[in-house]
Amino acid sequence: MGLFINTNASALNAQRQLNQTTGALSRSFERLSSGLRINGAKDDAAGLSILTRFTSQIRGLNQAVRNSNDGISLSQTAEGALNETTNILQRIRELAVQAANDTNNDSDRASLQAEVDQLKSELDRIATTTNFNGNNLLDGTFLGKDIQVGAQVGETLSVSVDGAGLKQLARQARYTGNNAVSSAGFTTSGDLQIKYQDATQSSGFNTANIRSTVAADDTLSTTLQGSSAIAKAAAINDSSATSGVRAIVGESQETGNAINAQETLDQENYLEINGKQITGFTVEANDANGTLVDAINAVSDETGVVATVDANSRIQLTAEDGRNINVDVVLDGASSTGTLAGFSAGTTFGKITLQSDDTFEVVDGSELIGFDTAVVGSSTVTQGDGVYGVNSDQSMNSVDISTRDGALTAIDVVDLALENVSSSRAKLGALQNRLESTINNLTTTSENLSASRSRILDADFASETATLSRNQIIQQAGVSILAQANQQPQVALALLG
Repeated sequence: MGLFINTNASALNAQRQLNQTTGALSRSFERLSSGLRINGAKDDAAGLSILTRFTSQIRGLNQAVRNSNDGISLSQTAEGALNETTNILQRIRELAVQAANDTNNDSDRASLQAEVDQLKSELDRIATTTNFNGNNLLDGTFLGKDIQVGAQVGETLSVSVDGAGLKQLARQARYTGNNAVSSAGFTTSGDLQIKYQDATQSSGFNTANIRSTVAADDTLSTTLQGSSAIAKAAAINDSSATSGVRAIVGESQETGNAINAQETLDQENYLEINGKQITGFTVEANDANGTLVDAINAVSDETGVVATVDANSRIQLTAEDGRNINVDVVLDGASSTGTLAGFSAGTTFGKITLQSDDTFEVVDGSELIGFDTAVVGSSTVTQGDGVYGVNSDQSMNSVDISTRDGALTAIDVVDLALENVSSSRAKLGALQNRLESTINNLTTTSENLSASRSRILDADFASETATLSRNQIIQQAGVSILAQANQQPQVALALLG
């Protein structure tokens, strides 16, 4: 090989190798000082693209964890307010039970109603003011809200909180027949049908055929037991687990005519109520001395019927348990359709109230339970048929315990309101548990993705320090070799001597 002075190939080679070693050493310094394997796109272009996606997902998941914790806090706020709503409802129910006791007079019930009014106002205030970060929770407007529980679009959890105001609690479809039930029972299945919707339906109805009534359904009435309100309610309630429609028996009430003249009741002339003879005394005009009322009430334990006098001096017979009131008028030893002591012979039936949490329809033979003719559009349909929807007419807003009847209705309404609140609290509790599971899943996923990103992004210090040591040694060797290579052309001077 020749000896050249102008071009020192050995020095150039040593310099090139030294530059490469210096570059590698520089990368080792950068990685060890930053702790990252990838400090720029030049380090690993494909890896950097993967890292960007990983980072977006991890940061999104971490934010979703915070979102879920906010959702738990919101749920806890609403549930805490509903806890006090429950306490208020329990107190109102307690007052209603107290007001239903006839040891109370009108003044007592007015005092009880005054407390109920204050409690109702507080219940409504809680519903309108319970707030989380500017969002009202219990006024019925927090519906269909989304909690972002993932890093990607569409990874949401829908949240709705039922309203807990006076007009929202115990909303129901509740209707009472305007006429007492008829003397005909349900002789075959389907004589009366209840068409109902369940909570998942937005249109259309399912049909429940009400079974036949039997006399055994009514152990209180003395006549026409199979046609009584009690028997019909029992038949309807046998299907309530399916239809969701419940029948409530109301009182039976018969009002006599004014007694215009004195009447003498004896062995040949008497009044018979539910099989019990009322006789043996003289009834004054309008029962001025209360003899007839007293005689009827004296056997109320046997008949189930209580007599009172209305503002028009007419005697009213009432059976609060809804049993039939059978009045038989006997004149000169024989049944008569005429009047005696203001009453006509015949049977009076109780009223039936139908109640449901969802819309229902009454069809076929519904006149048998005293529901009036309904009009759909301009066409009159079968008597009694009609669709009955949920409204706030019998909600907590309607609670009034200033009368015994009102107190009894209030108990029923508050029971439904308590069911509503319990259902809402259960939903909120389930939401909290679900969000806690969501958080566990999100944190686990974030942890695993972070580990995956670390394997791509982070520097392996064991490997890098070994590389650093190797490159430092190579660098030192390169510098030494370069120095010797630079001295090699000086050999040519010996040839010149």
